[in-house]
Amino acid sequence: MSEALPRLLAAGFGLGHAPRAAGTAASLAALLAGWAQFALFSPLLLVSPLLAVLLGFWALARLPGVEADPSWVVIDEIAGQWLALAPFVFAPHRAGPVGWGVAFVLFRLFDIAKPWPVRIFDRRHDSLGVMGDDLCAGALAALGLTAWLIWRGG
Repeated sequence: MSEALPRLLAAGFGLGHAPRAAGTAASLAALLAGWAQFALFSPLLLVSPLLAVLLGFWALARLPGVEADPSWVVIDEIAGQWLALAPFVFAPHRAGPVGWGVAFVLFRLFDIAKPWPVRIFDRRHDSLGVMGDDLCAGALAALGLTAWLIWRGG
């Protein structure tokens, strides 16, 4: 089987080849795509991270040498950012521009800073490590976004 499709998916349809900050570029693109999904049918924000995870693991299993999480692999950032947006499904009336910004900043913060437990996955050198650290950062961002939404107004 050709590596073309797995590479295309792992690179987020080319986002991973951004000249700078490929992970941030992929997260921003995922944020915009998440906003479109939310506008179309908000429960897609619950399905999309799962789909990205499945496609990510599938792609990584077909690509030798990606255990060290190369910068061009951004399907993990896409999945993590989409996971961070999941609380909007349960609070659609509070999904304003500031909230979307909070979700983006929290995800990038947890992804870059790698606090515990994100760091545990980041230290792994396998596909679970590649995908897991961003999923964990996305889950922490979702918790932070939930707290922000509650603090902001019930």
